[in-house]
Amino acid sequence: MKNRLWLAMAAPLALATPVAFAQTPPTLAKDQAMPSLPPYPASPQVPLVEDHFGEKVSDPWRWLEADVRTDAKVAAWVQAQSAYTAAYLKQLPERAALEKRMKALIDYERFGLPQRRGASVFYSWNSGLMNQSQLLVRPADAPVGTKGRVLLDPNTWAKDGATALDAWAASDDGRLLAYSVQDGGSDWRTVKFVGVADGKPLADELKWVKFSGLAWLGNDALLYSRFAEPKEGQAFQALNYNQTVWLHRLGTPQSADQPVFATPELPKRGHGASVSSDGRWVVITSSEGTDPVNTVHVARVTNGKIGPVTALIPDLKAQWDFVDGVGDQLWFVSGDGAPLKKIVRVDLSGSTPRFDTVVPESKDNLESVGIAGNRLFASYIHDAKSQVLAFDLDGKPAGAVSLPGIGSASGLSGRPGDRHAYLSFSSFTQPATVLALDPATAKTTPWEPVHLTFDPADFRVEQVFYPSKDGTKVPMFIVRRKDAKGPLPTLLYGYGGFNVALTPWFSAGFMTWIDSGGAFALANLRGGGEYGDAWHDAGRRDKKQNVFDDFIAAGEWLIANGVTPRHGLAIEGGSNGGLLIGAVTNQRPDLFAAASPAVGVMDMLRFDQFTAGRYWVDDYGYPEKEADWRVLRRYSPYHNVRSGVDYPAILVTTADTDDRVVPGHSLKYTAALQTAAIGPKPHLIRIETRAGHGSGKPIDKQIEETADVQAFLAHFTGLTPRP
Repeated sequence: MKNRLWLAMAAPLALATPVAFAQTPPTLAKDQAMPSLPPYPASPQVPLVEDHFGEKVSDPWRWLEADVRTDAKVAAWVQAQSAYTAAYLKQLPERAALEKRMKALIDYERFGLPQRRGASVFYSWNSGLMNQSQLLVRPADAPVGTKGRVLLDPNTWAKDGATALDAWAASDDGRLLAYSVQDGGSDWRTVKFVGVADGKPLADELKWVKFSGLAWLGNDALLYSRFAEPKEGQAFQALNYNQTVWLHRLGTPQSADQPVFATPELPKRGHGASVSSDGRWVVITSSEGTDPVNTVHVARVTNGKIGPVTALIPDLKAQWDFVDGVGDQLWFVSGDGAPLKKIVRVDLSGSTPRFDTVVPESKDNLESVGIAGNRLFASYIHDAKSQVLAFDLDGKPAGAVSLPGIGSASGLSGRPGDRHAYLSFSSFTQPATVLALDPATAKTTPWEPVHLTFDPADFRVEQVFYPSKDGTKVPMFIVRRKDAKGPLPTLLYGYGGFNVALTPWFSAGFMTWIDSGGAFALANLRGGGEYGDAWHDAGRRDKKQNVFDDFIAAGEWLIANGVTPRHGLAIEGGSNGGLLIGAVTNQRPDLFAAASPAVGVMDMLRFDQFTAGRYWVDDYGYPEKEADWRVLRRYSPYHNVRSGVDYPAILVTTADTDDRVVPGHSLKYTAALQTAAIGPKPHLIRIETRAGHGSGKPIDKQIEETADVQAFLAHFTGLTPRP
């Protein structure tokens, strides 16, 4: 269910481009010379103490929760911190070489997953260093290598490159395209339309869209989800309630749009609409948070009109993700009685729906399913790696899809009856590559080849299973050059939450680090979705400490097994992963040489007070409930900074337009770090402007941020980049 995934923390976006560096003798890492560190900018404390369940809790930097764009005091603090951090990072000798190498490795031609509609194929394309990818269109029967025509070029939308093309969907006949625009990294979207033949924009414009898909109803109407317009000054911080599915007919103003589905009696519920490929059914899925449970409502479409909306799955008890439909039969990925998921077909031709399990639960976690031709293509996660199996529509096995290697397959693009389909495949050493899939044979071939600036054969990827504190075996990938010798400065990455599985994917930043002689490690922590619901449940709410234990055990294993020297371990994570880095740094500051928590949830007692934070109670618990509050209080990064203990070097990163995890989390946490007596290493914050939680960030900002963060981490792990 796309809506539910958007409400989570968007892990892959937060990890877009990490970088690493060449090895220096490990003995240098512990005593690495530091640039001079003048006093930090002032972080005035405003006394504020609250009583929570009989415990007094101080929050002297709550004033930093105010919006940096409208509050003068916060803006002044941000300006002072930014100048301080920029001056420090500028001194680092590692930065220039890292930026140069990162820029070279990200400069390759990239193709997005194609979508066939009518006689055309639509796909995103980037020549290499474009700040934003263009959207191209070409004839569906064009041979490989045909350059498409530019339909949309977001690089012309803003001088700073920070206005991005987000989602897009072509009408069934391929004549029109709906697309959403993201400005400055915000979660808010504006939906616009363009004619495909001439590239001329339509007058229609839809505002206050958030956490929404774009579902065409025929060729002249669009289903989308939006919230009411926020009060003035509250757009980037206020909680979002009462999401509604609307129907927009082209040529009419948004004020004339028709509400299709809402639950005012249940204002916390969010709703997303889909339309079956044959246009016969509207399917609306609803959830209250990030848990994989949802309701399903359906409506028959007759002559372009939506009939009565009726409940198919009325209760929030299990996962029901819509796949597609053929006639009166709809397919779903279901977790009902199946923690690792199954495929269910629902027949709506009779007076009452008939449910049949066509592909039962297997030993691996079923991540997603698509229909192309006359087959189901099911993507499973096997030990944190993708495998795709084909089934007939009645569930009969039809073989496995050939993949280029160990990695991640995602985003099946195809429809029932189509003779063509597409998959995206990536790995640690292979950038995302579009594979053309023949639904009849399940065979794949490269659609457009990706030309690399390195040889994947020079690198080795291994997977280990290490014991966590309680003995649980946790998988971890380790990537190094084949010719790398001895313990290497290592970057350990993790996420561990919201049922999100981290399978291998390519990052030019990772490759910069690895190619320079370092090691990269990705730990598949509990709380994620690698092994289904049980793995997720074992790392959330009152079991969240398991996630931190898993990550700490990964670091200990890397040192004990000679992957990294004792003072050569850097850690990084974004969003929920930023929370992870903050928590483990408090718990084991002795284990890490340097840390970078990005856009993290740092105040666990107030996370539910802002924007999408209220959805995260499924994973974190409810701060207003005593049992949950006491768990949150034990690990909240902001509340557990330990004076009197030497901490690693820390570079916090956030952005002024992040309305997913508001920047106040990182600002308050940094103030607490800089005020505490936690040793001589620097504890800094980097605050990006006109950027949000990660998506839509232009390439030049990605390169700059990566060079800054990794130069900082390099300096304290002993990595020296090649000139």
